[in-house]
This record gives sequence, C-alpha cells and structure tokens, in this order.
Amino acid sequence: MSLSRTVFRPLPLTAAVVLAFATNAQAQSLVEMYDAARGYDAGFISAKAQFEANLARANQSLGGILPNIALSASAQRTDFHYRPDVPNPSNTVHRLYGTGIGAVTLTQPLYRPAAWASYRQGGQQLQQAAAQYEAAEQDLLVRVSQAYFDVLTSEDSLALVQAQKQAVSEQLASAKRNFEVGTSTITGVRDAQARFDLANAQEIAAENDLRIKRLALDLAVGLSNAKPKRLANNTKLIAAPTEDVSVWVTQSEASSPAVRQAQLGLEIASLEVDKATAGHKPTLDGQIAYSGIRNIDGSATSGAASRVFNPSASLVLNVPLFAGFSTMYKVKEASALEDKARSDYENARRATAQATRTAYFGLLAGLSQVKAYEAAETSSQSALDANKLGYSVGVNINIDVLNSQSQLYQTKRDLAKARYDVLVTNLKLRQAAGTLTPADLQPINDLLAP
Repeated sequence: MSLSRTVFRPLPLTAAVVLAFATNAQAQSLVEMYDAARGYDAGFISAKAQFEANLARANQSLGGILPNIALSASAQRTDFHYRPDVPNPSNTVHRLYGTGIGAVTLTQPLYRPAAWASYRQGGQQLQQAAAQYEAAEQDLLVRVSQAYFDVLTSEDSLALVQAQKQAVSEQLASAKRNFEVGTSTITGVRDAQARFDLANAQEIAAENDLRIKRLALDLAVGLSNAKPKRLANNTKLIAAPTEDVSVWVTQSEASSPAVRQAQLGLEIASLEVDKATAGHKPTLDGQIAYSGIRNIDGSATSGAASRVFNPSASLVLNVPLFAGFSTMYKVKEASALEDKARSDYENARRATAQATRTAYFGLLAGLSQVKAYEAAETSSQSALDANKLGYSVGVNINIDVLNSQSQLYQTKRDLAKARYDVLVTNLKLRQAAGTLTPADLQPINDLLAP
C-alpha cells in the first residue's frame, strides 16, 4: 500500500453485509469471511475513523499559512449631552443618534516558522495514520485467516479422533472375541478398553475445542454459525519463496507499516523541535482592512448624517523578547522526545527484521514438515496394515495394533495442522514484510472446495 495513494484522500467506510443471513448449511470461503469482517470488526472500523479524523486534523494546519478573512460589525445608539462647566450655560447640546461600524480584514501570514512546521507535521501525521490503517487491515487479514483455519484444524482433529475411536472400538470387539475363544489374553482386552476410554475423552475435548473455535470465528467475522470451506486438495499448497531472506528483510524495512509509523514519528518529532525553536523567532503578517462608519442622525460633533470609509494596508511584526524561560524548556522537551522517537524507530526496524526472518524460516520449515508428515503418514499406514496382518495370524499382540493406530491418527492430525499453518505463516511473512493485501487471500481461496 503506497502512501502516495492515500495521503489527503478520504477513505470511504465500506460495510460488507452480503453474508449477514448465511445459514449453517452454506459454507463460506476465506475471501467471503474477510469481506464480512471488514464491515464488522470494531478495531478495523476504528482505524478507518481514526484515518478520517487525522485527515481532517492535517487539513486544519492550512489555517496557519493561508489567508484569514474576518468580518466584523456593530451598531450602537448614543444619547449625547454636552453642557459647559460654567454658570448658566447657553450652548448646551443634546443629540440622540445611531452609529453603525463594519470592517472586513484579511490577514496573510508572511513569516511564521511555527505555522509552517505545523503544516508539514500535518502531512506526516496523515501518512502515519495511513500506515496505521494499513497495519489494521493486515492484522484483520491474519486474524480472520487464523480463526478460519483454526476451525478447520479442530474439525479435522474431531473427525480423526472419532475415526480412531471407531477403529479402537472394532479392535476392542476383536480382542473380546479372541479372549472368549481362548486365542488371546485378558491383557489385550484391557489395553483396547483403555485406548477406547482415552479416545472417548479425546473426543469430548475435541468437540469442546471445535465449539470454542467456531465461536471465535463467528466473533471475528460477525456471522452466526459461520462454516468455512475445506481445502479441495490437501496435497496442493503454496510454493516456497524463491527470494533470499535478506530480500524479505530489506522489503520489510521499506514497506512495513510498523517501521513507517516509527519513521514518520521521528520526522514529526523533528518538526516539533522546529516548532519549539520558532518560539524565539519573530512573526510577520500582512493585513488589508476595509472599514466604514455610518452616523445616523448626526454625531457628537455634527447634526448631519455621515459616512466614513477607511481602507488600509499594514505589516504587523511581532518580536518575542522574554517568555519566562518557557520557550527554552519547550525546546529541551522536544529534543528529548526526538531522541526517543529515533530509538523507537531503530527498535521498530530491528523487531520487524526479526519477525520477517522468523516467518520466512517458519514457512520453509512448515513446507518441509508437510512433506515429512506425508511420508510419515504413508509409513504409519503401512505399519498399521502390517500389524493388523500380524495380529490376525497370531504373530503380533493387540497392543501393537493399538499403537500403530494411535501413531497413524496422530500423524494425520499433525499433517492437517501443518498444512493449515503453512498457509497462515505465508500470510504472516507478507505481513511482516509489509506487502500483505486482500489480494493475497485469493491464491488460498483457490485451494478451497467449490
């Protein structure tokens, strides 16, 4: 998201309500849920409102450098009495008259260093708000995606636990039959019963976990009983990044909203030093005024009505001499805050670079882990088949089959979770690098079942 595309432009508030009446039977894609979340998530809507507020605040700074025009008017009624302070005066005057006064004044700042620093600050603050909005958008993308795949992970876990429970139940029944006919010991029955009880407990936990994850997804996207679409092809995932990690780190230092916010914060703090220093400098304004006075029924000196017009132009110079040391301490305060902003910027660069490296290597490890789990799934299935065959001919005991079943279903759960983690980690890598946009959801959306 380029700053040049957002500076000094209002951001419309869009509300995605297409899915407001989605039923439990209708599954929604990741893009559809994200669109719904944009119109519902309070944090994201708050970021939009903050952007609009900062846009208005930035434009307020124009008042310090553009002309100011003021119109003033007044009317008064005067009861005038004049009497000389002498005995028996003969030239007393008594008049009752009205006076109307009006003026239009234009003031153009010519030299106001503090006003120009405030104007430049307004532009930087607006860009900072744009970066904050971009960060909120990226955060929403990751949060919705995480909640979406958390539900799918829990659904897979529950399905696999139920499948394992069914398999253990069949193995328990087989062990009981073998014990009854005397071909196996009671140990095999007890082992199978223990595994069945454990699977039953795991099923209860998995059902509760799925319930919680679905509630979290509903809260994230603002829907009731949101149902995410599943992956259409579990073996097809995203490709590994072709660029070196240093390329991603460099990109993050240039594009990350967190780094840009800190960098703009440093520039704003530097301008604040300029504003404080401007307290020692004079200001110069140009003024043009056009005023008029209308005397109705005369005035204090004349009984005839009159009009007076006074156009004028002037330069107003204001030179500060002493402000009780306040300006000096404002400069010291602003300088200290500039040092703080510089340290915050450096900290943001380091933290973003570290987050980018973590996500980059996490993505590579996740893709490798998926391949390893796929191989382990095949091996575990082969081991289970061999143990079942050995058990049927009396070579293996029941616990061997149970262990193989447990290993297979655990591998299946780990594989499903690893696939989903890869998709979310890919988004987190782009978020850390500052390049994440809603368009990045589409490749993931294409992997979902139609």
